[in-house]
Order: sequence, then C-alpha cells, then structure tokens
Amino acid sequence: MLLEASAPTASASTAVPVDVFPIPGGKVAAPQTQLTFRGIPASAIGAITVTGSSSGVHTGTIEADSDGHGGSFLPTKPFTAGETVTVSTHLDIVGGTDGTYKFTVARPLRPIRLASPWFAPRTPHDAHGYHSNPSLHPVAVTVDKNSDHTAPGYIFLAPQAGPIQDGPMIVDSHGNLVWFKPLPRNDVATDVRVQRYEGKPVLTWWQGSWNAGTGRGVDEIDNTSYQTIATVHASNGVEADLHEFTITSDSTALVTAYYPVRWNASAVHGSKNAIVFDCVVQEIDIPTGLVLFQWDSLDHVPVTDSETAPPKDAGHPYNYFHVNSVQEAAGGNLIVSARNTWAAYEINHQTGAVMWTLGGKASSFKFGAGASFAFQHDVRLQGKDDTEVTTFDDGAGPPAVHSSSRGLSLRLNTSKKTATEIVQDEHSPPLLAIQEGNDEQLSNGDDFVGWGQQPYMSEFNSSGQEIFDARLAGDNSTYRIYRFTWEGFPKSKPSFAVTRNSEGQYTAWASWNGATEVKSWRILGGSSSKSLHTLATISRDNFESSTKVPYERYYQTLALNWRHQTLGTSAVVQPK
Repeated sequence: MLLEASAPTASASTAVPVDVFPIPGGKVAAPQTQLTFRGIPASAIGAITVTGSSSGVHTGTIEADSDGHGGSFLPTKPFTAGETVTVSTHLDIVGGTDGTYKFTVARPLRPIRLASPWFAPRTPHDAHGYHSNPSLHPVAVTVDKNSDHTAPGYIFLAPQAGPIQDGPMIVDSHGNLVWFKPLPRNDVATDVRVQRYEGKPVLTWWQGSWNAGTGRGVDEIDNTSYQTIATVHASNGVEADLHEFTITSDSTALVTAYYPVRWNASAVHGSKNAIVFDCVVQEIDIPTGLVLFQWDSLDHVPVTDSETAPPKDAGHPYNYFHVNSVQEAAGGNLIVSARNTWAAYEINHQTGAVMWTLGGKASSFKFGAGASFAFQHDVRLQGKDDTEVTTFDDGAGPPAVHSSSRGLSLRLNTSKKTATEIVQDEHSPPLLAIQEGNDEQLSNGDDFVGWGQQPYMSEFNSSGQEIFDARLAGDNSTYRIYRFTWEGFPKSKPSFAVTRNSEGQYTAWASWNGATEVKSWRILGGSSSKSLHTLATISRDNFESSTKVPYERYYQTLALNWRHQTLGTSAVVQPK
C-alpha cells in the first residue's frame, strides 16, 4: 500500500518494542535505504511520517517480511546524501523517543573499480581435462598426506587463479574431482560449502568480481541437484561482498558488504574528508529480499581501533575494519570478525550494540600466552555453550606479526574475561598467509584448515597433529576450504564419449559432473542406436572412468549405484 505522510495517532500506541534499521542515531544510512521495523507484523506498523531535512516528506510502500514479524517502508524516492531523516510513528521504537527517531544519510562514493581476473602462470599438470566432458578444466589438487583417520566427507573450495577456469568445486580426499562449475571469465567464487535451507541440505557460494580485497556480487543457493533455488542480493544501496554468506537457523541470509563513504579520519592522521569503507552486515529475508537487520561498523567501532593506518593516497579508501566473517551464535547474537582491528565482536542481534570485543585495542578479554591473534579470518564460537573460539590467525600483515600462520582454538571465560590457547594447528613446513584462510571444526573434533593465499588445505586431529595435507597446483589460492558430507544428484545426463587412437583401438570414457552415488558404469554398444547390448561393466574410477571397447557404430552408458540400479543414462554417441 502507498503511505502518505500523516501524523501518528497516540491511541494506536503499543507496548511491544520495535527494533528499527537504520538504527536511531545512525550516521551512514544509504540514500537508497529502506526502513526496517522488526518485532510486530507489518500490518501493525500503521501510519508513519518520514521526512528528510533536505528532501522533505517521503511517501512509499510497506512490504511484509516472510516470517510475519516485521516489514519495511520502501521510500518512493531516495534520500539526499548528508541529510538527517526523521521518522515518526505510534510504535515503541527501541532507541527512539515517543515513537520518533532520526538517522543521518551518508555521503557515499562510487564503488571501487573491479579488477580484471588474474590467472596463474601455467605449470605442468596444473589443470585437468576430460574426454567425456571437454568443457571442464579445473585446477589440479595434489594430496601429499592422507590418513585413514580423517573425518568423512568431500572437500569444498573455489580456486581464484585458474589457470584455465575458476568456479565452485568439490573434490574427494584423493584430490579427484567430484563437481565443478566453471564461471564466466570475469567472475570468481568464494565460500563454497554445504548449509541447510528450509530444513534441506543445499550448496552455497558467493559469486562475482573483486578488487583490493573486496567483492561485488551475489550469493547462490543450489539444491542437491545443482539447480539454483535462490539468489540472494544485498540491499540498501550495497552489493554482496565475498567474505560471508551464512544461512541462519531461521533460513535467513547473513551477508557482508563494503560501502565507501566520506568520513572524518583526522583522529588517525587521515583527512577530515577521507574515503572510508563502512563495513556492512545485513540479514536478508531470502523469499522477499527485504533487510531484516543491518550493522554498520562506523556506527559502532571507531577508526581509532584500527591496527592499520590510512593510505597515503587520499583517493584510496581506508579499509580500517575489513569485515571477513559473521556467525549466528547459539544465543542468537552475531559474531563479527574484522581483519584490520585484529578483533572479533559479539553484536546484539536486535540493536546492533557491541556486547564484547575479543582482541584488538579495546579487548574485553585478557589473553593468555600464545592466545593473541592478528589479521585473523573466520572467527567462530564452537559448542553449545559458546566457550570455545576457532580462528585462522594469518598474522602476516603487512607487516608480519607472526612468523607463520596457524589455526587457533581458544577457551573463553566470560566471567573472568580471559582467553587461553587450547591448541594451534601449524603446517609443516610453516606457511605465512598474507590474506584469507579458515579453520573449520569438524564433527569428530578435527580441524580442517584452508591456508588462504597459500594453496594448501590440511586436517589436524584434536592434538594438533597434521593427518591430511593437499595443495592446489601452481600459484593458486582459495578464500576458504571446507570438508562436508554431501550427496549430489544432478539432473543432467551422464557425459560419455568413445575415442579411437592411432592404433585403431577404441576407449569409452564416462563421467557425471556432481553425481556422488555412482559406483559403476555399464557400457553398451551396437550397430543400431535402438538395439544396444552390454559390452562391459566397470567400477567408477575417479571423476572419469574408462575402458577399452570393441568397435560398434553406436555407444551408450548407464550410471549404476551400489545395488546396480540405473541412476542415469547418457546420450547415444558415435566414436570420434
């Protein structure tokens, strides 16, 4: 419905607290911001008056959130940069006065220019090719150490430097491809993992382009058949960044964004009119795309908390915070990690207030020996009581704070406000990652560590012993790497080809991108495409299986499960 400006009616007042975003007193709202109201049904928002100090009265529509616990006012026109917006309602606004609150609109700049993709120089055997599916050229993964005691599951990653194609990827514990989705040449993917959406397992990742450690793109959700069931966009004038895409227990999406605004950085010897990245955390209602929650770093963490200095070139953005992970904690609040403040923050999920800070200049916790971290990524609370923290401690700066990077587990004592080291996971030989990386705690207590800018992935047992180690070919990297159990059932047909070599021998090649339940292949052949007989049945061997076959005019293959039931049938092909 279209809302005209009207005075709120006191008789409609309610005692139900309502959280709003932009927050009361916020200073970095985008001109394109929506006004989020949470805690009541959209039908109970009632009459509101929205007035910009420069742009005047705003009309708009109210759209309901899919969970029935809120809604957003969508202004018909944008607000004016730098103005103060006053919102008057009949609601009990948390942080407001008599239903009224104000926020300031930022003075934003254009998003940073996206960089051209960089592909690593070619090296021998750095990428795979397949006879049955020649469109796939994933980077090779070499396994150097593989114990019988690793956790179950496949490995999920997204190489960022080709050398031929980039894209979300799954491999097994021997480095063999399971699934690969090549992306357009200008795109990369990050944060490929298994999550649950509406009670079902899904495959998720961020996809887009990047520059200077930030990205602009979208977040994808695929079902177990690798079909896209939702694409999540950030809102309020920003685009989704590469650093986080988490589906919450309520099937909402937590995403990050980087928003360049004009800001006074004189307190850190920068310009009074500096370009500073406001790091944004949004919770998105996936069915509607509406914002349910927004947290802006500049509203809560001062630039003086940064461990990095403003750039010497005033035309470059000051990335004082650099958000790189967001987690929904067991109690409902959010855990936000910031690389450039060397800190993690517990954020109130209703108001955005900082509840405690772990690390950095304003730490709420005292660190024990070996427990402090720097330039960290992927901070996660673990366990039902949230007393353990895992993180990837880059420590590499620049300048380097540690001699090597590590996976790190800490014990938090929230009453005594102490943080002590439980275990550290160190690669052999040591690695120093300038950026990226993650530390995933597996269901059996192991840690799976992705080494970020270094092309390695490792698994450590609970004692910190390295029991698995693999690497990407060449000069490659991946933002995060995970291990998950996964069952994939692609809707596509199996891929199949028959080739003839120079000696006149024929070889059948079979694969099925993403299919995890194939145990064997039945190869058929015949003089007619409609009259085929069995030539051989072979066990599945890696991503692509092959066998010598006699000459036939036509061939086909059947993908079989362990019960010898047919899962899929390829097209009928002729030899090449």
